[in-house]
Amino acid sequence: METKLAAEKKDWYVSRFPIFEASLNGTKAGDLHQSRVKALETFKALGFPSNRDEEWKYTSVTPLLKEDFKMGGSSDVTKDDIAPFIYEDFSDNILVFVNGRYSNELSNCSIQGNGLTVKNLEDSLHSNDDFLQKHLFRYAQYKEETFTALNTAFTQDGTVIVIEDNVVIDKPLHLLYLTDARSEGTFNNPRNLVIAGVNSRMKIVETFHTLGDKAAFNNVVSEAVVAEGGNVEYIRVQEENTNSFHICNFQTELSKSSNFSLLNFDLGSRLVRNNLGIRLGARDIEAHLIGFYMGTGNQHMDSHTTIDHAMPNCLSNELYKGVLGGKARGVFNGKVFVRQDAQKTNAYQTNQAMLLTETAGVDTKPQLNIYTDDVKCSKGSTHCQIEKEAVCYLSYRGIPEDVARAQLQYAFASDVFNYVSIESVRQRLDEKVLERFSNL
Repeated sequence: METKLAAEKKDWYVSRFPIFEASLNGTKAGDLHQSRVKALETFKALGFPSNRDEEWKYTSVTPLLKEDFKMGGSSDVTKDDIAPFIYEDFSDNILVFVNGRYSNELSNCSIQGNGLTVKNLEDSLHSNDDFLQKHLFRYAQYKEETFTALNTAFTQDGTVIVIEDNVVIDKPLHLLYLTDARSEGTFNNPRNLVIAGVNSRMKIVETFHTLGDKAAFNNVVSEAVVAEGGNVEYIRVQEENTNSFHICNFQTELSKSSNFSLLNFDLGSRLVRNNLGIRLGARDIEAHLIGFYMGTGNQHMDSHTTIDHAMPNCLSNELYKGVLGGKARGVFNGKVFVRQDAQKTNAYQTNQAMLLTETAGVDTKPQLNIYTDDVKCSKGSTHCQIEKEAVCYLSYRGIPEDVARAQLQYAFASDVFNYVSIESVRQRLDEKVLERFSNL
C-alpha cells in the first residue's frame, strides 16, 4: 500500500512540472533551467524514500504522501498578519515570502547597497546574474537526495545574498517565509544562496511561520559559500503549525580562516527533516553547528548532520539538543569526517535529548570517521528525564510544579540559546520555549 501511495504521489508531482514550466516567464532558456529538467528526471528515478533506505530508517514520509497540496499561489496576507513575526530592532531589513513567493509590498531592505546585494531569486534568474551560473545548484547535490531534486526541479524563488569583499554589515537581515494555510495548504520550494566575500561579516535570521491550521509543505534548500576570512552567523527558526511538513537541506562551503555558525531551531511542524552539511575545505576554519528541537503529540523531528574536515588546523563544534513529550519522536544522525590531510583537527560533537513521557522516544547515531592522526575529536550522545527530586526541591521552595518543570527543561536547553548573539532573537526564543515548556 505504501509503495503504491509513493508511486502515485511521485506521478502527481511530476505531472505538475509542465504547468510550473509554463509559468516561468522567460527563464526556461539556459543551463539553470536544464538543471531543473535533470533534477526532475532524478526525482522520477529516485522516488520517495522508505524505511528501507538507511538514511530514512527512522523516519517515514507516509504522512506527507497522504496529503494533497496546492502548488504555491497568491494570498491576501497583510502587514498586520506578519506583525507578530517581526523583530522590531531590525524591522527595516526584512524580506517576506508568502507561499514561497517574494512579496515586495511586505518587504523592506534598508541595508541594500554599499557592498551588499539582496535580491529575490526570481528576479536574479530573470537578470541571469553571473554568480548564479557559478554557484546555484552546486553545493546541495540532488543526484542522491529526493527532496533536493524535487526542490531543484521546482526552484522559482527565494533569496540571493552577496556580500562583497571587506564589507561588514552591522544589522541582521531577516528572511521571513510565511505559509498561508487558512483555507488550503501549499507546496513551497524556497531556495537560498549566500555568497560572503573575503573578510566580510553578516548575520542572517531565517524564520518560517504559518497562518491557519491546514497542512502545508515547505521543501527548503539553502547553499552558502564563505570566502577567506569571512564571518557569517545564520539562524533558522522553524515554528510552523503542527499539521505541516518541513524539509530542509542546508549545505555550506568554507574557505581559509573563515568562521561560520549555523543555529537551527525546530519548534513546529508535524514532520521535520534537516540535512545540514558544512565542509571545511581549507586551513584555520572555525565552524559551529548548533541545534535545538522540541515536540509533543505526534511530532517527528529528524536531523542528519555532516561536518567534513578536509584540511588541517580547523575547529568544529556541534551541539544538538531536544526536548520531547507526548508521543513525539526525535532522530539525530551526526557524521564528522576527518580526512587524511586534516591533521591538527579539533572536532567536538554532543547530542542530548530530554524525554518527558514514557511514550516519547529518540534514535541517535553519532558517527566519528577519522582517517588521520594528531587530532582531538570527541563525540557524546545521551538522553535523560526530569528528576523528580529536582522538581520536589523547587516545589518545597514555593515554585509551582508546572513552573518548576519548565525551568528545569529550560536549564537543560539554555546553553544552546546562549549561542544566539542577536539579543531580540534570543529573547523571543526564550519566551516561546518557556511557554511551550509550560504546556509539555
